[in-house]
Amino acid sequence: MPDFTDDLKPSYDGTAILQAERDRSSISVHELSKHLLSRDGFLERQNRIVPILENEPLFNKRQQLNLSRPERYHLGLARAKALRRLVKKHGWDHEDHKMAEYLTDEMSPYHLHMSMFSTTVKEQGSEEQKKYWWPKIESYKMVGAYAQTEMGHGSNVQGLECQAKYDVKSKEFVIHSPYLTASKWWNGTLGRTATHAIVVAQLLLPDAGNNGAFLSQGPHPFIVQIRDMKTHMPLDGIVVGDIGPKYGYTSMDNGYMLFNNYRVPHDALLSRYAKVDPTTGTFRKEGHPAVVYGSLTNVRATIVMHARLVLARAVTISVRYTSIRRQFKDRDAPNDTAPEMAVLDYPTVQVRILPLLATTFALHYTGEAMYNLYNDTRASIDKGDFSSIAELHSLSSGLKSLCTTYAANGIETCRRAMGGHGFGGGSGLIGINNDYLSKPTVEGDNWMITQQVAAYLIKKMTSAVKDTSNAAEDPTDELFKLYLSDRDRKSSADIICDGEIANGAILEAFRWRAADLSYQAYHARVVQKKKWNSLLIQLHKLSNAYSEMILVQNFAKALQLSRLSPATAITMTHLFQLFSLHTIDADARSFTTTNAVTSSSLDALPNLILMLMAEKIRPHAVKLVDCWALPDYILDSALGRYDGKVYEDLYDRAHRRNPLNRTTFNVDWESDEIVLGSGDGGRHLLAKL
Repeated sequence: MPDFTDDLKPSYDGTAILQAERDRSSISVHELSKHLLSRDGFLERQNRIVPILENEPLFNKRQQLNLSRPERYHLGLARAKALRRLVKKHGWDHEDHKMAEYLTDEMSPYHLHMSMFSTTVKEQGSEEQKKYWWPKIESYKMVGAYAQTEMGHGSNVQGLECQAKYDVKSKEFVIHSPYLTASKWWNGTLGRTATHAIVVAQLLLPDAGNNGAFLSQGPHPFIVQIRDMKTHMPLDGIVVGDIGPKYGYTSMDNGYMLFNNYRVPHDALLSRYAKVDPTTGTFRKEGHPAVVYGSLTNVRATIVMHARLVLARAVTISVRYTSIRRQFKDRDAPNDTAPEMAVLDYPTVQVRILPLLATTFALHYTGEAMYNLYNDTRASIDKGDFSSIAELHSLSSGLKSLCTTYAANGIETCRRAMGGHGFGGGSGLIGINNDYLSKPTVEGDNWMITQQVAAYLIKKMTSAVKDTSNAAEDPTDELFKLYLSDRDRKSSADIICDGEIANGAILEAFRWRAADLSYQAYHARVVQKKKWNSLLIQLHKLSNAYSEMILVQNFAKALQLSRLSPATAITMTHLFQLFSLHTIDADARSFTTTNAVTSSSLDALPNLILMLMAEKIRPHAVKLVDCWALPDYILDSALGRYDGKVYEDLYDRAHRRNPLNRTTFNVDWESDEIVLGSGDGGRHLLAKL
């Protein structure tokens, strides 16, 4: 039977609208994409791998939102296996594999094997351990998980309850879960996939002076086989499984695991930095104590880098859609025949989306800086230099907290700014919204880990107060000494003079605010000796202020070093200004109380932000999201399609692709039958329940 809707068209042409948007901007998308995404051949890899995945039926995304959670794990495992076969078929390297997983946009059941498990063995295993385990890890002859978080402890790693007690006679560690809360919990890949796990447990060693007693040496990583390699069943003494439904990560088997006096050999302890004498049970540390958290720091740094692309996806969808979507006429239009306005032309929409567009670039430059800092720090550690660990740990903690908050809140802001269609499956935001909800709590709760930043800054300020010399050991020390020398004579900065934005003054304002808040925290804790818990909210704000300073500094520095064409460089400067001024306006009080910005500048901010959005950013918005080079395959969005065919795609998803519309139901309440003509009587549903 002919379907008359096949010939219907939208009342306005989304493709033509987006093309007009692109035509009115002088920005070179290719130039900016290359500037942003050239490291490690990102663009080349993406362009090479997308067509391969699109041609593989298993990686078709058309129906995955209609699958149940168990079905999504089945699909996730099938895809994880298929990716390994594609690696072999096409000769992909590790970065190619990571790119394919990123494009699939599904948390692979193999993901923790690729990331935290392998990183921990590489960074904390002895040379002998790496020689033994690495070939098995690379070949996927075994699949590893990282089991640190427990039911009762997450951010407080020192409080973990799982024990690893050393038995001198048998030269074995006895891993045991003494309480229900000692159950490993949330650990990805653990539930149904992993054959092995890095188990972080309290290392308990015999107390030589007290017969039968044990002393804790703190949490340490052990590499443990947890399932039989042939049957894949849990080994005796281990209970392990999937924790069940959760927000997002439907394809990932987040697991639980408990041990009942489970014995592992002496060499299960990863012993690059921690060694236990097999005969005496004596303990010896090597290197810096913080290296035991190396894998966690690596993941936090990676999360910071990833935040830009996640937020860029949401912003790309919202900018394209709100450029096409028309709603209401301009109330001040001269006549009733005026067309409806593009939603993105409303300031109330611009103020929600365009600062987030600027934020994607701020996150990018700091993500790149974190990538370089992490790799430089690892290279120094390998040479025996541990001096930069504290800075890396502090920065990765503060930036992980701030950047994931920006991204998680930003995704939801974009969804709401798109109105009703943002709520539907065609938005492309359901998956990333649900999946990214975990980031503000995973790998350190965003409110808890900021204490680490504050403690670091208080320590640095204390040192700067005591040391009256001009010599500075690092940029933070230099900032604090400059602040202390100018504190009594500093005047507020005019970041806006005669309507002009002073970029240098913006930098100075963020630096001064961070230094002043650090001094206030130092004075409260060290001088006034206030209790730590009474300062936690103040310390959280300090961490955010310091991290925002890092974002602004990295943005400004990157623009100074870039070789962008004049037209693109000017727009990037406007993005820097929008991000900075919007951040100041959002927390104007702290810039006032720290004497960082003049009141007249703060008063001028709202109108200046409106001008930047409407005149400097809005004309280039579509091209600015295009530069992130996000293929339709990863966006999987009717609203954010590159070609602008929003309404055609929305209708196709509902009318032709929705499996619910292929079933005719019996809606008579007096009948037990659910599907008309099946005679089932609801037995199928009852069986599932």
